[in-house]
Amino acid sequence: MAKLIVSGAAGRMGRLLVSMIAADSEHTLIGALEAEAAGIAGRDAGEVAGAGILGVAITTDYTTIAKPDTVTLDFTNAAASLSHLEVAAATGAAIVVGSTGFTPELDARARQLAMRTRAVIAPNMSVGINVLLKITAEVASILANFDAEVLEIHHRTKVDAPSGTALALARTIAEARKLDFQPNAVFGREGITGVRSDQTIGVMALRAGDAVGDHTVIFGGQGERLELIHRAQSRESLARGALRAAAWLEHQKPGLYSMRDVLGL
Repeated sequence: MAKLIVSGAAGRMGRLLVSMIAADSEHTLIGALEAEAAGIAGRDAGEVAGAGILGVAITTDYTTIAKPDTVTLDFTNAAASLSHLEVAAATGAAIVVGSTGFTPELDARARQLAMRTRAVIAPNMSVGINVLLKITAEVASILANFDAEVLEIHHRTKVDAPSGTALALARTIAEARKLDFQPNAVFGREGITGVRSDQTIGVMALRAGDAVGDHTVIFGGQGERLELIHRAQSRESLARGALRAAAWLEHQKPGLYSMRDVLGL
């Protein structure tokens, strides 16, 4: 039975995870973490999540609950996740990171820290998205002369763009085609842009309403177009993937893993 800590316990994903853990006999919630600015330190995590009293008080100090036999589910932000990875690396606590918005520098540091403990880092933990990543790599290689674009749609309150998943899909295309990602990535277009370069990988972001997350990978050729689409209808797909990652990670050796490792893809 996995001993779980939820970081970002007052957020949308955090509350959902707390509720799902409370209803799941295979996991135990032993800790909950939230930023001091949230003003809910000491409150019961279950009460905050609407799952009833669970006897787990929310803390602002991760060092007091991070232990080698725990697995933390971290859905916060890049800076907070980096701080939590530092604690996990020092204590041997396992950690599943689903935060996005990492700069290349923060991402590199996060991966260095993750290697010192047991960690899964993934911008999207749904099974469907990770199957899409695998399929995208195969199609990008087979249709090597097709133009490739990634379009994502998220809710109006998402603070980073493009999404980490859209970036992962675009990087997957670049890797499959043996291209350097950054020089060939185009984030939005405006004005007189000129003719599209063959090696361009477009990444476009839309924000509207309460969209949980739609991702479309477009391969455009002469006279035909192939689109690969994933639509998240609720955050439960992400939460279930995170719980699956936590259960899997509990039994692994130290190292950095992806959701493709978790799912055996």
